[in-house]
Amino acid sequence: MTPVDPPGLMLPPAFRLMRLPALPETAHDQACALAERDDEAAGTLVVGIRSGLVEAAVVLAPEEPLSIARHAGLVGLTALAETVGSHAPPDKPLTLDAGGTLFFDRARLGGGRLAWPPACPDAAVPDWMVFSWMLIASKREAGDPGHTPDSTSLEEEGFEAGAEALVESFARHLLRGLSLWAEDGPAAAVARARDVLDADPTALRLDGAGWFDPARGGPRL
Repeated sequence: MTPVDPPGLMLPPAFRLMRLPALPETAHDQACALAERDDEAAGTLVVGIRSGLVEAAVVLAPEEPLSIARHAGLVGLTALAETVGSHAPPDKPLTLDAGGTLFFDRARLGGGRLAWPPACPDAAVPDWMVFSWMLIASKREAGDPGHTPDSTSLEEEGFEAGAEALVESFARHLLRGLSLWAEDGPAAAVARARDVLDADPTALRLDGAGWFDPARGGPRL
């Protein structure tokens, strides 16, 4: 499937936009499938905006062995935190844990995860990587908020930015983070991540297990 540029999103030239074509597939799954079959998929940003959820996944082209290239997850998480923080109401804490879960005002808002070819050893350069994230936009369909006290939503927290503005902001922050990596090396990614992570940046598990609910295809409520 060829990425297209529908109106409504303004992305840096480094990215090609693809709208998530179908549900219940996630942007993460779509980006991984694209990366596996298309050698020129790098730079594709798959975006999904649906009821109660906003998500995005970007295909990356690593140049270092997997043991180092995994730091791309730190760049992605930092960009996600900067995006949410730049649009968030003031005076509420924003943190990320070792599983990539993003907490806003101590409640789960979403998270990020990183994928690469499963058979790739640490010493080899992966053919591709995908960083993706999801945020809970609204919990209206979940019923009484008292039944899901561990999570929150952009709507509940008073975020005024729309989903597309968040995606645009993420693309800019990610591009900046990747540029800093190119200039200063992966150690710079680790150093920047320490400002937003409530965990050791070298001990992350970005498989989504801590926050993603496969049954609902989104963050755990």
